[in-house]
Amino acid sequence: MPKTAKHMYDLSSVLPLAGLSAVRPGSTLLVSGPALSGKEDLVRELLADGVRNRQGAIAVRTDGNGADWVAEIEAAVEPFPGHRVAAVDCRSGRGRDEQELDTGALYYRVPDPADLTGIGIGITKSFDRLRDAGVTETRLALTSLSTMLTYADRRTTFKFCHVLSSRLGSAGYLGAFTIDSTAHDEQTMQVIKQAFDGQIELREAGGGREARLRGLGTDTGEWTAI
Repeated sequence: MPKTAKHMYDLSSVLPLAGLSAVRPGSTLLVSGPALSGKEDLVRELLADGVRNRQGAIAVRTDGNGADWVAEIEAAVEPFPGHRVAAVDCRSGRGRDEQELDTGALYYRVPDPADLTGIGIGITKSFDRLRDAGVTETRLALTSLSTMLTYADRRTTFKFCHVLSSRLGSAGYLGAFTIDSTAHDEQTMQVIKQAFDGQIELREAGGGREARLRGLGTDTGEWTAI
């Protein structure tokens, strides 16, 4: 049976940068910037925007409650298609656990960000859930690699990102992973960057915020007010 053709991902309504209006299926983006630069808000809105466009959404949280993001996406999308949304919560403090929320969204919990195997299982279950629901286009957001790097060294974290990026590529999904660029040395940042197709950089400037895109064939290096 032939695979369903997948369309480009249009992220320009969330972040109006050249190169984001037609992102190739299977692409992965590293979203970097200092603390409070809006990284988490950006990737959460990327998920909500995808749900509005009949795509799936997978939220992987190493730094907060995954169910909270499901609730925020629900508040932003009406009606809320819970069967197209999944969350992996990496700070439950308990064993691995799977449940379906009242909204119909899948919710998978692992004890802590050190349980990379458990996180992988949660992501696999999310993939399977969306595939069974007939979803062919999905956006995954992982926040934050900086938290993961406090539990695992950069080589292990890179391997995790590389494997997950390959899986996203095979599925034709879009991935966005956040990292605090000021929390790590340059060598760590250079290693982690290699796992991704492109990078969205955020910064504060002149009382506002700016962004630029590197990679994806549009590496202009120009900062744009957002």
